[in-house]
Amino acid sequence: MSRIGKLPIEIPQGVKVNISADLITVEGPKGKLTQGYKPEVTIKVGKNEVVVDRINDSKSARSFHGLYRQLLRNMIIGVSQGFTNSLIVNGVGYRAEVNKDVLLLNLGYSTQIEYVINKDVTITCEGQNKIIVSGIDKQKVGQTCAEIRSLRVPEPYKGKGIRYENESIRRKIGKSGIK
Repeated sequence: MSRIGKLPIEIPQGVKVNISADLITVEGPKGKLTQGYKPEVTIKVGKNEVVVDRINDSKSARSFHGLYRQLLRNMIIGVSQGFTNSLIVNGVGYRAEVNKDVLLLNLGYSTQIEYVINKDVTITCEGQNKIIVSGIDKQKVGQTCAEIRSLRVPEPYKGKGIRYENESIRRKIGKSGIK
């Protein structure tokens, strides 16, 4: 039995979970999310919890068991609390600012980078060096952060670039450090 898949998911106050033939719909105070699912798992909604179970012990059913339980949990957390992720812009002259639906980044290139913000996420800047990405869909928040970070990955010698707030960069000494 899957250790993650067998755990019940608690439904907080104000969140509604609806299961149709092949679609999961979760509504809450922050919004509405939908997700399709395979027939190898069954989802049962109780009064204040949801239980995901598998039909048989095939390899695909076992893998989908934990997957759909975790996806459903992320949907419930997303519509009730939301997800946030922070990025730090580090470097001389590097800065970020939001202008309507575009994130403007100066990252040491000859031109300014314009990143168009997806409608499903919200991006704000604290000062010039901190970017906060928030939304109800964990996958879209993470994908947006990964796309922004890939514009200038932090380098190991001076640490310049865009990094996650909780990420630590392993620094290297360089040529002059060895004598």
